[in-house]
Amino acid sequence: MLKAEHRLRRSADFRVIVRRGVRVGRPTMVVHLLPAAEQGGQETSPSVGLVVGRAVGGAVVRNTVRRRLRHLMADRVDRLPPGSSVVIRALPGIAGAPSSALARELDAALDRALVRVEKRR
Repeated sequence: MLKAEHRLRRSADFRVIVRRGVRVGRPTMVVHLLPAAEQGGQETSPSVGLVVGRAVGGAVVRNTVRRRLRHLMADRVDRLPPGSSVVIRALPGIAGAPSSALARELDAALDRALVRVEKRR
């Protein structure tokens, strides 16, 4: 489970990360990554936010998708630079995807986002 210290809660934080962060699209999700340097240079623990809209499915399906993504990100939060923030937006095809495919897509998206952040510097 993703620890409370790693969770984004404020809608203003989500908005800033989606607008100013690096965007990487995959078939089942879109990942936005904003490094600490672009957030004021705070060296805190990385934070993660999830956006799972109604297009994904009903309430039960959306909550299942949130739990699956939180579980996957709990294992990967250590890969993120200190102070960085990630927003993962689930796309409609995510509900039927197997966990192994989600893990591969999430890894690929995070790797690509980290490379793009390095190129931005």
